[in-house]
Amino acid sequence: MNTKKTAKPIKLFVLDTNVLMHDPTSLYRFEEHDIFLPMMTLEELDANKKGVSEVARNARQASRMLDEIISGCEHEIKSGIELAGASRDLASGRLFLQTEAMNGGLPASLPTSSQGDNQILSVLMFLSKAFPKRPVILVSKDINMRIKARALGMEAQDYFNDKVLEDTDLLYSGALELPADFWNTHGKDMKSWKQDSRTLYKITGPLCPDMLVNEFVYSDDGDKPFQASVRELAGKSAVLSTLIDYSHQKNAVWGITARNREQGFALNLLMDSDIDFVTLLGQAGTGKTLLTLASALTQTLETKRYSEIIITRVTVPVGEDIGFLPGTEEEKMTPWMGAIEDNLDVLNKPAETGEKGGNYGGNYGGDWGRAATMDLIRSRIKIKSLNFMRGRTFINKFLIIDEAQNLTPKQMKTLITRAGPGTKVVCLGNIAQIDTPYLTEGSSGITYAVDRFKGWPHSGHITLQRGERSRLADYAAEVL
Repeated sequence: MNTKKTAKPIKLFVLDTNVLMHDPTSLYRFEEHDIFLPMMTLEELDANKKGVSEVARNARQASRMLDEIISGCEHEIKSGIELAGASRDLASGRLFLQTEAMNGGLPASLPTSSQGDNQILSVLMFLSKAFPKRPVILVSKDINMRIKARALGMEAQDYFNDKVLEDTDLLYSGALELPADFWNTHGKDMKSWKQDSRTLYKITGPLCPDMLVNEFVYSDDGDKPFQASVRELAGKSAVLSTLIDYSHQKNAVWGITARNREQGFALNLLMDSDIDFVTLLGQAGTGKTLLTLASALTQTLETKRYSEIIITRVTVPVGEDIGFLPGTEEEKMTPWMGAIEDNLDVLNKPAETGEKGGNYGGNYGGDWGRAATMDLIRSRIKIKSLNFMRGRTFINKFLIIDEAQNLTPKQMKTLITRAGPGTKVVCLGNIAQIDTPYLTEGSSGITYAVDRFKGWPHSGHITLQRGERSRLADYAAEVL
């Protein structure tokens, strides 16, 4: 019996231009497999390098990386340039460049002379015939390009390396429901004590290694529901801390109380001075912006923890663009901040007895409601454009990044690294509403941030489940 394993063949990946323009580091992402760059890919890369857009920046970076790889290795181009050195052992394959005319004999209805895509397909077809025993695969972000390749009987794939998660259902939700027998299995040698008006429990059991720091745990066990957050983890033991009950009027934040369990969790994160980075995900109407603004106003105007509120968002239109807008940076950003204005109206409304929809304004009705006018609030809120964020440092600010699902991971990094001492960054988003081209739920900047920050002691995340806007909005979000 022959037990010797046959080695898997090294694949040859033909890269489309949009892969390099999407992720310049893709050259080092194919591990032991080889990469082939058609001349048309280089031509298109050159055509897209001018300008200040993200695509142009990536095209320039890809060109620089190629120059770095090829410099001093010109004699190896035909036999393939080793990527191990340039990639610092991230990739062990080789890079091939097209050095001769390659006509794979495309159907007459697909002229190779006119369209760049067809020239790349022609090269792909030529290579498939030249290496019949080797898998030759096209990698492209363009769906139509992949369809064409498959229609011609060749293999094609999307570029998956930028995806944080294949399935966004696996994305960290920030909350964990405890099983019914939790206290029987974990409460054997439990210790409890009081600290800063909270009760802490030290528990030991099989569920503890699966928990993360700042994750919320809860159980709806009959009359005594239990809610806590994970403070510390050590092996098979964990320290749980009880939460502040923000659903009670005495703990109202700028007159707002939590209307469901997840909103209570969110307010515990937003009001905790020890947490520097918060991500809130949820569909339309779950209260992300309202809760964030309420906690920002309380900590800026009342407790004076932060000096001002800075709000920014990606300016991607849902419909046709309305063209250039007049005025200063603040005035140009105003039309994009309608959501903030709507929430400020709710927060600044004096409490009225018998009013439906919750006692917004709470204790700040009457005299205080009139005294804390919109002018005072607006003087502490600055609306900034993403375009001018490079090189800035925000000290002691409450930074809100709205519609963060439209950010790329690189833009997300640029924004979060603006935070100086004493600054809290809050990212709000709904990954079901992505308007940026080429971004998906799995590759969005907010998905990236949630996944990378989970378990860090100074960050927290919660996915808001229940809509609280109106029965119409909830039903529309569910059925449309």
